[in-house]
Amino acid sequence: MTAADRTSRTFRYERWRSVCSGILETAGNTFLLLIAVKWFHAGATAKALVAAGSSVGLMLSPVTVSVVERLRWPASAGAARLFAIGAIACVVMVLFPRMEVFVIASMVAMTTTSAAIPLMTQIYQDNYPADQRGRLYSRAFMLRIGAAVVFGWLAGELLTRQLELYRWLLLLFAAAFFVAYQAVRRIPSNPLHVSGGTHPLHAMRYIREDRMFRQTLIAWMLMGFANLSMLPMRVEYLANPTYGLAKTAAQISLLTVVIPNLARLCLSPVWGWLFDRMNFFALRATLNLGFALGILSFFTSETTLGLVTAAIVFGISNAGGDVAWGLWVTKFAPPERVADYMSVHTFLTGVRGVLAPFAAFHAVKSFSLPTLGWSAAALIAAASAFLIPEIARWKGGRKADLVLEEVED
Repeated sequence: MTAADRTSRTFRYERWRSVCSGILETAGNTFLLLIAVKWFHAGATAKALVAAGSSVGLMLSPVTVSVVERLRWPASAGAARLFAIGAIACVVMVLFPRMEVFVIASMVAMTTTSAAIPLMTQIYQDNYPADQRGRLYSRAFMLRIGAAVVFGWLAGELLTRQLELYRWLLLLFAAAFFVAYQAVRRIPSNPLHVSGGTHPLHAMRYIREDRMFRQTLIAWMLMGFANLSMLPMRVEYLANPTYGLAKTAAQISLLTVVIPNLARLCLSPVWGWLFDRMNFFALRATLNLGFALGILSFFTSETTLGLVTAAIVFGISNAGGDVAWGLWVTKFAPPERVADYMSVHTFLTGVRGVLAPFAAFHAVKSFSLPTLGWSAAALIAAASAFLIPEIARWKGGRKADLVLEEVED
């Protein structure tokens, strides 16, 4: 198979997966948590566990990469098997409608979507040309966003009319997992490069060996903790009568899924183009500013206009964040080590993603949501300041072509 054929085949099946991923994104960001709040009346810990499901998968991604590497599976085969597990977890939630089962199974389902990310990134590295990677990624992502918009609106209307129909929604999530499984297993890919590491976290050594990679991860930790702590609080803010809004499921879906994703849909190709051409650290700092403004405007507003404006700002920033988060290691890592670098990034994203919802749901007992919003914005500002020196150092080339610096810790 020629390189052009691999690119074409990958892009064809990636579009199918993207549609499914858009549907599943609404599960992780809105509907599973909404069901936990409105149907099961879950407490703070249970809600935090549901919100942290995707992050657990990110934490497990180095283990996933290590297992797939040792078994000599193609990257696509490993990712496909994870999606099959996600489908089974959704069916279990339908068959056993109890809160304990719902919390555990929803975590398992969302874990599989994020644990597969480094494997998919390696596929993009292997099958997409470097000068087209951002464009092809963003074009497929537009389908994901469009699916999230349409499905989010329909699912929100469904739950508003009859909340007990949530189990049909779970079956649709299971179907999306199954279609993703069928699509990904048909994508051409190679077994991962054997690194010779003796434990599943062997890739963490690149934090010590690669100074620029380390600096970027520190900045991302500050920004990501702030953003992930406030992300589930959007549903809490809109759904919980305590805050005086008590929006319907349809209204919550509109503000957390439909409007942000429409903004993402419009801006995704622009950010994909910028990713291929712009100074990466300048791009990241710009996105950070957008996330900070989105958080502040959302949690300091009680009017419909203010909430809609905040949702748009968040969606615009999220469009760029999608591309930057999913592809940035391809600018840093040696080609054969992209999955390893990405597994480090996803692991740390998972760490903050698990801790952040717990911190937010428990902190809100003592502090107001606007106060938490300002705190999150301050963390994002600190992350941006951390990146300023790197803007001048970045020369626009692949990090693998630069000299790795050994720095004493």
